Amino acid sequence: MPDASVQSTSPRFTRASSDQTVTGHTGVHYEIFVRAFCDSNGDGIGDLNGVTSKLDYLKELGVSAIWLMPINPSPSYHMYDVTDYYSIAPEYGTMDDFRRLIREAHQRGMKVIMDFVINHTSRQHPWFVEACKSKDNPYHDWYVWMSQKEIDALNIASREMTADSQEKNPWHRVPGAPFSEKYYALFWSGMPDLNYDNPNVRQEIYKAGKFWLTDVGVDGFRLDAARHIYPDWEEPKNHQFWEEFGREMESVKPGVYTVGEVWTRAERIAPYFRGLKANFNFDLSLALQEIPFKERDTAGIIRILLQNHAIFAQVNPNFIDAIMLSNHDQTRIGSFLNGNLNHLKVAASLLLTLPGNPYIYYGEEIGMLGAKPDENIREPFLWNIGRQDPQRARWRRAHYSTSRTVTPLAQQQADPNSLYNHYKRLIHFRNSHPVLNDNLSKLEASEIQQKNVIAFVRKSGDRSVLILHNLSKRGLDVVIYPAETAEGRQIVLDTVGGAKLFKDGKVRVPAYGCVVLERV
Repeated sequence: MPDASVQSTSPRFTRASSDQTVTGHTGVHYEIFVRAFCDSNGDGIGDLNGVTSKLDYLKELGVSAIWLMPINPSPSYHMYDVTDYYSIAPEYGTMDDFRRLIREAHQRGMKVIMDFVINHTSRQHPWFVEACKSKDNPYHDWYVWMSQKEIDALNIASREMTADSQEKNPWHRVPGAPFSEKYYALFWSGMPDLNYDNPNVRQEIYKAGKFWLTDVGVDGFRLDAARHIYPDWEEPKNHQFWEEFGREMESVKPGVYTVGEVWTRAERIAPYFRGLKANFNFDLSLALQEIPFKERDTAGIIRILLQNHAIFAQVNPNFIDAIMLSNHDQTRIGSFLNGNLNHLKVAASLLLTLPGNPYIYYGEEIGMLGAKPDENIREPFLWNIGRQDPQRARWRRAHYSTSRTVTPLAQQQADPNSLYNHYKRLIHFRNSHPVLNDNLSKLEASEIQQKNVIAFVRKSGDRSVLILHNLSKRGLDVVIYPAETAEGRQIVLDTVGGAKLFKDGKVRVPAYGCVVLERV
């Protein structure tokens, strides 16, 4: 071990210079299931006014935008089957409540993104009710219908289950209908798919999107099931649709933010960047779950990211890689990592230092737990302990995230070593740093090849940082190669405390720590 250091650790987080120009900035986004987040009126159901009441909390955390899961009227608790594209679900509040939420968010410099569910409607939507009356009804062609003969001829009667849909038999009859055709519903019979070959459908959906952007004031959309606007056998048509959708939305709100749910491999995600600004990186989220758990880079994460980014850039050099640890459809990262605080901190450190637009699923910052079925990964946020938590939603009894299994926010805020404070410090450091906060920054592999270490370089303009992650329970001396590249560097981030930079080019990275080095 070297006997002298160039620099011992100064404050854990050194604020970056504020005179740098930041490009590609979208900040850290926060996904909210409104029903489970905060109850403002005591009816047990989280609501829009509850979200508004917590904007200061989100601002303090460092969040730049919130993504609200569906808020349109729906017969389901999750609201992914819409019955009215122009209204707010009554249990969540009113349109005035939503406008107030947007106004208050904007006053805090935060944007509001809403889930726009346009692949399908509810079967209770008036359009589908009309469509079922007759083949001659004007709304019949608003959905995808086929006879059994046509289905058999195309060999599409069944499908293999995919990560985003467990439906094997997507064709369904309408009981008592005066016709024998079946309708296509990729996710389940209660969600019939819209027919985007019908120009009337396209225009109505564009009209609805423009309503939320202009009349109401949202800043963008998360596009549910973006890969399935057209059925599986016509997927290439999706790319043209999203290009048209993007142009239509840009025409009323230049710079509108759009992020797609496209759950597939990079080569098939890439074409969606022609119309969408961002797409979620599901492969990365799966790797980020495995790496802390196994305490080693099992995926070759930087190599894979470089390959995928090259594929995306061929389609759109300004692509935004929307990255996450988990979301409302996946086992929570807290449960995947068995609530291990060190592993959860490593996962957060990776998420918030890798290039891209990070998304945090509500409650991840306090280590909330949950596994399938879906209701269990959408449990109420824990603001405080039991009776001291009057704003806790009570929409269902929690099976995973209770005050006994997860330390509520109020207690974590008072603990400097809590997961919450780890997230908060990381987010504020990321927000303040012109390289880390640049979603279009260049990612480069590092020559450092050391067991239990992930190392990479990020560059933006004339600045670059070297980022080191120690995945293990032992402190490690990481060798910077060649050694002379350590000269003139300083530690600007040390998440654990105790990092050191030595004259011979070694960097001591504490157990489960993240260290960022930058040239002076």
